[in-house]
Amino acid sequence: MTMPALETLGLAKRYRRRWAVEDCTLSIPRGKIAALVGPNGAGKSTLLRMLAGITIPSAGTISIDGLSLADGPVALERVGYLDQERPLYQGFRVEEMLRFGRELNPRWDNDRAHRQLEELGIPLRERIGKLSGGQQAQVALAMCLAKCAEILLLDEPAAALDPLARDELMAQLLGTVVDDGATVLLSSHAIADLAAICDYVVLLSGGRVQLAEELSTVLDTHRLLVGPVGAPSIAPDGVTIVTSSSTGRQVTLLVRSELSVVAPRWEVLEPSLDEIVLAYLRQNARATANAGAGRGSTGGGSEPAERGAR
Repeated sequence: MTMPALETLGLAKRYRRRWAVEDCTLSIPRGKIAALVGPNGAGKSTLLRMLAGITIPSAGTISIDGLSLADGPVALERVGYLDQERPLYQGFRVEEMLRFGRELNPRWDNDRAHRQLEELGIPLRERIGKLSGGQQAQVALAMCLAKCAEILLLDEPAAALDPLARDELMAQLLGTVVDDGATVLLSSHAIADLAAICDYVVLLSGGRVQLAEELSTVLDTHRLLVGPVGAPSIAPDGVTIVTSSSTGRQVTLLVRSELSVVAPRWEVLEPSLDEIVLAYLRQNARATANAGAGRGSTGGGSEPAERGAR
């Protein structure tokens, strides 16, 4: 088997009494664009900062191309990281920021960074503090890509970008994977944007990994079953109920099965990635609330928006 680009085993981070990330075990295949999704406070930024070597884990291990991150700079040279805070020196000119990046990174591609910013119309002589939030995000991204890293960790890279710039960013990331063979792990709340370019999904909720699989597998193995009120909320044989809900008009189940779902009494629909992610998050939120109230979790939660109503 090909060695994964990024691998973690039992990774965890604790802040005093709170676990931000707990028992995180991942294996991201090489050359993939992996979407890191989850609600605010799920631990996404903490996970990315540990993978980038910025935050020290409380437990567990990280491997980059088979090299332990604990071994130091040899592994970190392979990683490019874009923080959601976009830490740029506000008093520097854009060209000075690029020079700063060139001095720190042995594989720096200065022509690439200049070309990218010139195409965006960002003046190299302008000071960072005079740029708009979107322009600063583009400068930070250009610096990240100019490092020519084999693994890119991007925390909300499109958060400050307008729709056109977001679309260009996604196309650029696809080109980076195709041309450079890079592996990308990016967090975002815009799941619809991610579904268009990602081929791997990592779902983080409550500091724990809920899903970590190929996007095609996630989509192929989940189905929405919709039936009239009064239909039994019992899945057909061979499937697992992820969430269930009932409205005044219908009963809806999100189910998982490795085989084709045959359910004569139900309408079988293909859910979007949005619906699958929301279902898992709601399931986890319900389980967490039940645990906090001292009750055992049944795994039942609220459900994706009503579909297939007749």
